[in-house]
Amino acid sequence: MYILGISCYYHDAAAVLMKEGKIVAAAQEERFTRKKHDDCFPANAIKFCLAHEGITSRQLDYVGFYDKPLVKFDRILETFISVAPKGVRFFMLAMPIWLQKKLWIKDLIKTELEYDGEIIFTEHHQSHAASAFFASPFEDAAILTVDGVGEWTTTSYGYGSGNKITLTHEIKFPHSLGLLYSAFTQYLGFKVNSGEQHHRDIAMSIQRVTEEAMLRMVNHLYDETGQKNLCMAGGVALNSVANGRIIRETPFENVFIQPAAGDAGGGRRNNIYLV
Repeated sequence: MYILGISCYYHDAAAVLMKEGKIVAAAQEERFTRKKHDDCFPANAIKFCLAHEGITSRQLDYVGFYDKPLVKFDRILETFISVAPKGVRFFMLAMPIWLQKKLWIKDLIKTELEYDGEIIFTEHHQSHAASAFFASPFEDAAILTVDGVGEWTTTSYGYGSGNKITLTHEIKFPHSLGLLYSAFTQYLGFKVNSGEQHHRDIAMSIQRVTEEAMLRMVNHLYDETGQKNLCMAGGVALNSVANGRIIRETPFENVFIQPAAGDAGGGRRNNIYLV
């Protein structure tokens, strides 16, 4: 069985190919286009994965996509309507890509790949959770996913056992640790030789807030699940300083952080979940 996973049209487009439940090829589109965080349809990454295994798209059993576009579109519309007329400029900037591509991703995949098989759409944080737990060495573990936002969910937790995952709780947009961190990152700008003490203080403060929030989440998850193992994914799980504190300061004995925890791991998440 061959399964191709795809992530695109947000940031860090990528593809991954699995054969009989094992990853045989994976690539990020930016490696071919040389465009950092390239979000375009990962045609080059897909071509690489298929060529690596010596197959064509017609030999694929499934194609998985890393979130549910219609649910995400619903969240975007509700958000813009709730604050209208504020944000109209951003709404106009966001709509073309949705109307031209994102809402028609199923047809686009079929056309780009010349593929007539089944296409699976998984929930964003469910995919994150699957990528972390199924790639880990653990038979049982608590699972925490934290990022900016998927469809509506920004944080989720639960547990995995054997070949199943169960997410029991979630935090929904607009409440998001990842978006909070991103907002401060955008404000600071990170331009060369432009730091002032004020900016350094802000950067340190938001980092400390992120660390404390993550520690509280992880400690709560330990109390809820009683597991000794922890799996983490989502963009916020790439915060290495926070991760270091989680390893040192929480009761979990073993911690596995998905190496491709951000959306570049979207294709890998779908494949693992489908298997």
